[in-house]
Amino acid sequence: MEAIAGTQFQLPGQTLFYKGKVRDVYTVGDRLVMVASDRISAFDHILPRAIPHKGAVLNQIAAYFLNATRDICPNWLLATPDPNVAIGQRCEPVRVEMVIRGYLAGHAARTYAEGKRVLCGVTLPEGMRENDRFETPIITPTTKADEGHDEDISKEDILAQGLVSPEDYALMETYTRALFQRGTEMAAKQDLILVDTKYEFGKCDGKIVLMDEIHTPDSSRYFYADGYEERQEKGERQRQLSKEFVREWLMANGFQGKENQTMPVMPDTFVEEISARYIELYEKVTGQTFAKTVSANRLQEMEARILEAL
Repeated sequence: MEAIAGTQFQLPGQTLFYKGKVRDVYTVGDRLVMVASDRISAFDHILPRAIPHKGAVLNQIAAYFLNATRDICPNWLLATPDPNVAIGQRCEPVRVEMVIRGYLAGHAARTYAEGKRVLCGVTLPEGMRENDRFETPIITPTTKADEGHDEDISKEDILAQGLVSPEDYALMETYTRALFQRGTEMAAKQDLILVDTKYEFGKCDGKIVLMDEIHTPDSSRYFYADGYEERQEKGERQRQLSKEFVREWLMANGFQGKENQTMPVMPDTFVEEISARYIELYEKVTGQTFAKTVSANRLQEMEARILEAL
């Protein structure tokens, strides 16, 4: 299986190119052309091997949910001319990511296990077990880093540092809760639990606009609803659809993104497993069959579709 590790297009009218952890972003006038590569990141590091079909999965899930939530808040997406490509309105990014958690999982669970009971200014209840549900979803923002680690931050510090105005933050908070509720309802119809996720916002023409991807396996964690309660009662691990299993594999092989740690090499079998899990998540979350795009001229075809859409 071939993977798209990156692109190097020269588009007419292109003024900027930015290579993110996963996406290649081209600025063309007031448009952004966002190519979801097959790169994969964990612990804020790009892993050395790309995952076949991962970018198409991310891009198509994001488009699915962006189109399903336009009634909640405006978003940047204008077109998806290729399975890996989204074209949208260029916005000024807000330098804060809105992370919302319905369950004590992932980073929140690791923080809790260390004995800490405050996360991003939010007090966590005593007596919780990993993967227990919060009575009310909590918002735990992070600062958005261009490189390196995103950092936890409280609402109070965001406002004190002037990263976001009080009015904009209040609107982002409202949007975040409404989007998470919609995502939760859509997941439930597919017998899934939306555990936690993050949203990125920007400003366009003075308005707060939802940007980037939403409810994808790179930005979200899902549990299978069937058997959730039984597994919690028995203290068993939850079956989940997310890339947490990639983080767990890295940790088991001595890597958490810390200094002096060597990134382990992923064998072919594990790369294929990751690809299969991403496709499974697409089909489970959307209820649609994933169509693999396989071509010897994949990048040329992608560029042609972008040019036609622009």
